[in-house]
Amino acid sequence: MTAHDTARQALAGLDTPLNQDLEALYQDLHAHPELSFEEHRTAAEVARRARDLEYEVTEGVGRTGVVARLVNGEGPTVLLRADFDALPVTERTGLPYTSTNEGVMHACGHDVHVTCLVGTMALLAGARERWSGTVLAVFQPAEELGQGAQAMVDDDLYGRFGTPDVVLGQHVMALPVGTVACHPGLAFAATDALQVRMFGRGAHASMPEASIDPVVMAASTVMRLQTVVSREIASRDRAVVTVGALQAGTKDNIIPDEARLQLNIRTHAPQVRRTVLDAVERIVRGEAAVAGAQQDPEISTLHTFPLMVNDDEACARTMAAIGDVIGHDRLTDPGASSGSEDVGVFGTSANVPVCYWLLGGVDPDTYAKADAAGTRSRDIPQNHSPLFAPVMRPTLTDGVTALTTAALTWLGPAPRSA
Repeated sequence: MTAHDTARQALAGLDTPLNQDLEALYQDLHAHPELSFEEHRTAAEVARRARDLEYEVTEGVGRTGVVARLVNGEGPTVLLRADFDALPVTERTGLPYTSTNEGVMHACGHDVHVTCLVGTMALLAGARERWSGTVLAVFQPAEELGQGAQAMVDDDLYGRFGTPDVVLGQHVMALPVGTVACHPGLAFAATDALQVRMFGRGAHASMPEASIDPVVMAASTVMRLQTVVSREIASRDRAVVTVGALQAGTKDNIIPDEARLQLNIRTHAPQVRRTVLDAVERIVRGEAAVAGAQQDPEISTLHTFPLMVNDDEACARTMAAIGDVIGHDRLTDPGASSGSEDVGVFGTSANVPVCYWLLGGVDPDTYAKADAAGTRSRDIPQNHSPLFAPVMRPTLTDGVTALTTAALTWLGPAPRSA
């Protein structure tokens, strides 16, 4: 029996009762989002469900992470990863199960990831006679900070639970439902998030000559930063420099002492990263000097993500299996993304391959209309938008199907009966 035949048999368990249970779980998670390293309610719910499925469960791994292990005889160990933190975003979807936590939202689909992994755990537990090996379900905190995967590894993840043979995972995106998209090789960008403090001299708004205005200093810096990619990075290379926050002042008639900027930098190559970081520092310090600042600006790192590289052979093997089950016409290569992910930390720290793919979550008709009109970026809410809302059906069952098929592709075959 082939791996995809085994997958089809296991997926027969994805029936209406399980579907309804997963939809209820998704709605509950979406309504109760929690920020990075604060995912206590989410972790408790995941742990409860994993125990009900007879997995060995350990909580508090990497602060708030959960590891659920199911040992089913000799065979490979397959790590299945889902992140479960939310974002500081005020939801505007209007969903009946909208966030009840003001100012916090599952705006990146991590609630989908958790639900799909729980569904896969249920199918694998119910099909133990069809595979052998160990399932290591890892529910990771703080992906949005780029810290959660490393925190779990540093908490002796592999020493306590075993080293996997492969790391598998998925991320819902603003792609048509039914799409599974995977790019082998360099798949996700490196990120450097920086905070910049620029210091001036405060004064009354009516006497700007008595000030060194940090607002103007910061505004000039923002504009000059727009030239880094357009004038210092070759067109064949990829980089993004975004100023996501600029904060200064408290009142219209007060020139403040200080302005703060938060920058987000995405790059696909180490030498490009170095060029961009050097340019940012040069511009920040140069604008402060031109403005006559009497104190040097401060540049500090908020968080970083490493490059995420998919293993070529692992992707080929995994996508071939998923394609056999859902149809190869539903597979696509999205190219390298400017987004970032820390799932690769699980692979590099164990020196094992990673296969990480994207899962469509947008109604196909809605997507097709926007695509035809050339308005996708305007009409299709993207991840991190307060309007981001993957369609529940069939995104959840698609995700469970893809993840279960991938897991069974890497787990061992059922032991022969005596």
